[in-house]
Amino acid sequence: MLVAIGAILKWAVTAQVKGFNIQTAGTVVFVVGLVGLALAIVYTFWWGPTQGRRDPGYDDTAAPRPPPRV
Repeated sequence: MLVAIGAILKWAVTAQVKGFNIQTAGTVVFVVGLVGLALAIVYTFWWGPTQGRRDPGYDDTAAPRPPPRV
């Protein structure tokens, strides 16, 4: 969302406001959005929870099986 808002402010808005540069604010918002997106991707694929990743067939919601009879 921040990337889109920043891109709109940077490249689509042509208004001029005295004392405030909208294009510079758009660049800042755009960069903050890109950094947030990169951190979200890194967290999802590298730092995320690893439970269930080692065995894709593992289902921790299934009822436990009784021990085998001897």
